[in-house]
Amino acid sequence: MPVEATTQPVSGSLTVDSLAHVLKVLRQGMAQADLLETCREMNVAAAVILIFGGIIFLLWGYYAFKWLVTLNAAVIGAWLGAIVGEQTGAPLPAALIGGFVCAVVTWPLMKYAVAIMGGLIGAIVGMSLWRTSGLDPHFAAAGGGMGLIFFGMLSFILFRTSVMMFTSLQGSLMLIFGILGVIYKFQGIDTRALETRLELSPFIMPMVVFFSAVFGIIYQNANGNISADPSQQPAKK
Repeated sequence: MPVEATTQPVSGSLTVDSLAHVLKVLRQGMAQADLLETCREMNVAAAVILIFGGIIFLLWGYYAFKWLVTLNAAVIGAWLGAIVGEQTGAPLPAALIGGFVCAVVTWPLMKYAVAIMGGLIGAIVGMSLWRTSGLDPHFAAAGGGMGLIFFGMLSFILFRTSVMMFTSLQGSLMLIFGILGVIYKFQGIDTRALETRLELSPFIMPMVVFFSAVFGIIYQNANGNISADPSQQPAKK
């Protein structure tokens, strides 16, 4: 009987816990120690998915940006649908419906979806810089808000450049966190030394993310002469 009482809510508690965690992150951001803890608890399958997904976003983000932005929207929609569906006892159908609806809505509104994606990435960058700079974490949302506004507006001014920048940043984050997740699973690697080094030099991880994103932007720009969006091609006179 005690086993049933403890195991029954587990399947439905993950979405509520993740929602509470996201709300906390929106208020205070994530410190580098929190990110390392997330990588430590990550399973190998999730780490491998992040690595391969990060490579696709980093190198071919602009070429396939419509599909990638739609995928982002579907994942967010599925997560929100699971949270709503948990209240009715049907998280899986609600997740499928939420992901499908968000994907269908995103495709014809791609330009606005890119702006939203850019704003979310800008918020992450702003809050990360705020926490890395040692500012008060209780006001990290201010840094996130500035990043959200700047990156969101930039997508309307420089669409092609913004798409390459956003996908490269997302791909860089996914790739690095996936690699860290794999590193934590190898017993022969001294992860304590890695954590100590990152704590003593908190700017190492942001710089690695930055240079990886710059490489992705350069690669995409060099190999993206043919636009993936026909609407962005110059009109023939």
